[in-house]
Amino acid sequence: MPAAVDPLDPVDLTARLIRCPSVTPEEGGALVLLEQVLAGAGFACTRVDRNGTSNLFARWGDKGANRSFGFNGHTDVVPPGNPADWRFDPFSGAEAEGRLWGRGACDMKSGVAAFVAAAVDFVRETQPGGAVILAITGDEEGDATDGTVALLDWMATEGERMSHCIVGEPTCPEVMGQMMKNGRRGSMTARIEARGVQGHSAYPHRARNPLSALVRLLDRLASHQLDRGNALFDPSTLAITSVDTGNTASNVIPAKARAMLNIRFNDLHTGASLTGWLESEIARVRDETGVDFSMMVKISGESFVTEPGWFTDLVADAVEAVCDRRPVLSTTGGTSDARFIKNHCPVVEFGLVGQSMHKVDEHVAVDHVHQLKSVYRRMLEAYFARSPVEDRLHRLVRGLDDAERSRSRAEMVLPRPAFAS
Repeated sequence: MPAAVDPLDPVDLTARLIRCPSVTPEEGGALVLLEQVLAGAGFACTRVDRNGTSNLFARWGDKGANRSFGFNGHTDVVPPGNPADWRFDPFSGAEAEGRLWGRGACDMKSGVAAFVAAAVDFVRETQPGGAVILAITGDEEGDATDGTVALLDWMATEGERMSHCIVGEPTCPEVMGQMMKNGRRGSMTARIEARGVQGHSAYPHRARNPLSALVRLLDRLASHQLDRGNALFDPSTLAITSVDTGNTASNVIPAKARAMLNIRFNDLHTGASLTGWLESEIARVRDETGVDFSMMVKISGESFVTEPGWFTDLVADAVEAVCDRRPVLSTTGGTSDARFIKNHCPVVEFGLVGQSMHKVDEHVAVDHVHQLKSVYRRMLEAYFARSPVEDRLHRLVRGLDDAERSRSRAEMVLPRPAFAS
């Protein structure tokens, strides 16, 4: 019989990862460490670096297995700011008062350590009927163009596939086990420039004020209710985030004015449909005022939802068994790399309490890291205990349900108001 191997300690692994200064886009040694750990447990590891971004793909089991359980996470972190403002050095991985301290302790080196430890122990102790895949990026906190996206592109080329995936981002607002994410709102940013004719403020009739036109446009956009939400999503929101002219003279009507806005939208819209709406409102104000406009739009991600069903129940059951609390399903919050994975396979997010992420003195409770490893281990056990027949039936029912939901949601968007000139 092979010699017994001690379970992989997720707290120790988290501390070692924190000591890797992996501020985006630096790898900092974090993926090198994980590759050593995973390769030592029998995972086939491949670095999938692209355009200076470091990524790691690891698989235990056969390529092309009938089913594969995936984990996704990131080892890159935001800058720590002034180290003198921290109680402990931000890259020390210090343990004190039952907590681990350092940049990435919460978001999300602890989550990565927990699913790596769970996966390593699981494959060492069992022989799952399928594959376990870990897709770990160094580009989530950055532009997110060459991280998880690069991993998914490489997987498609190489014929690698996850059947289902867990993203280990922090999801709990206040207490462990409180919330899981089965979807996310879409996000888009629009930068709008209004171009008029400069003039003296005492003779406004000789100028064409871009500010007046821009303010009219912004009022129309901000006062319009995009939708009322639905059973899975809150109402979509539009926030004006910047208005600027660069004008310091009180007696000059400027030639240009700029604004920026951000829309967080549910699955009643797409980035393209909202862009079309913005363009139509701009055209109305252009016709009314004679002021010309231009717009640049960046769509960070489309909305998505993993419908409640056996997979979300599997995740919730594992959380409840360990944390003695059943998590609520939520689609709130910002964006995550789940927005890319949803085009590859069903995806759900579950992780730690996120109160300290990106803050000075970022920290995580040691007990929570151990709990999270146990949650992920239970997910793996329950997933591979399912029969292939159950999976095939689920895929059939899911396809029928998706078609019906698409028809019903198409009728839920509020009509656009016809503004008078």
